[in-house]
Amino acid sequence: MRKKNTQKLDEVIQEYLKDLKIDGKLKEVRLIRSWYDMVGKTISRSTKDVYIKNRKLFVKLNSSVIRNELFMIRDGLKNKLNEQAGESIIDEIILK
Repeated sequence: MRKKNTQKLDEVIQEYLKDLKIDGKLKEVRLIRSWYDMVGKTISRSTKDVYIKNRKLFVKLNSSVIRNELFMIRDGLKNKLNEQAGESIIDEIILK
């Protein structure tokens, strides 16, 4: 016998995360993890640090050549990262 107020487990978890106000931070962590998958091994090896602050993705790189290449495609990369996250999480990519 089913109760009328049943919910799916994923909906309950999402609601709980929103109540705790940590769902946005979890989405940022997933986006940072997807950075390494999206750019590949070569760029991942040259990446020192990746973090999000004030809706900006900061990427510290070892190689100036890779930095220049990423600078040329950063708008497309930003769109792909937001698309993979399912919503607009970052507004800008800053390469250092």
